[in-house]
Amino acid sequence: MRIATYNVNSITARLPRLLAWLENSGTDVLCVQETKCSAEQFPAAELRELGYESAVHATGRWNGVALISRVGLDDVVKGLPGGPEYDGVEEPRAISATCGPLRLWSVYVPNGREVAHEHYAYKLRWLEALRTAVGTDAAAERPFAVLGDFNVAPTDRDVWDPALFDGATHVTPAEREAVAALAGQGLSEVVPRPLKYDRAYTFWDYRELRFPKNRGMRIDLVWGNAPFTSAVKDSYVDREERKGKGASDHAPVVVDVEL
Repeated sequence: MRIATYNVNSITARLPRLLAWLENSGTDVLCVQETKCSAEQFPAAELRELGYESAVHATGRWNGVALISRVGLDDVVKGLPGGPEYDGVEEPRAISATCGPLRLWSVYVPNGREVAHEHYAYKLRWLEALRTAVGTDAAAERPFAVLGDFNVAPTDRDVWDPALFDGATHVTPAEREAVAALAGQGLSEVVPRPLKYDRAYTFWDYRELRFPKNRGMRIDLVWGNAPFTSAVKDSYVDREERKGKGASDHAPVVVDVEL
């Protein structure tokens, strides 16, 4: 099976490219983040024409997550159980489902904005809630993984210039520790191999020609339990999908599993 996670940065803006990528990549299940649409606007019909079912948790212009599967889509849970609110609103940042033999979560972790901002504190609370919420699925015997845009670069090697981010979000010890704490639930990270250069970045800002200069970050992550990680045969960042007109500022992370 081929599983992928992809922050599309607006599924409606990216739809023609996404449909072509699904057809050409042979992906069985896609975890999507930042749909930037309501559930009613989500292109379920277009995806159905390609043989994919969809489950979406989205409420409007910002955020939004989805699971797209051609191997089944059952026991859907929308939202992060026990997750915090921001400004009195529970944002659509998590969705989970059983896709064939797998249990998968698609997550879009809050950005954090600035370290002194309330959004940063919200991000840490959200990550703590995620760690708690995945416990049951992580401990099960079936393969389980949580995939998505974590908005955290796990190490300095995952940022093109660590000095540039000194004191900023995405690289603080508290954020990194919050993500690493998933290991306490029996999960371990599936680190993708690069298809070009020596580092597998997943995000490049649109500004300052950062993609052509390969000035990126690895913030789209995959964490799986032992039944999942033991089945992984390959993982890579599909950097080609970041190229060209109308691309997202993220690239898909692909994981091949043999079950």
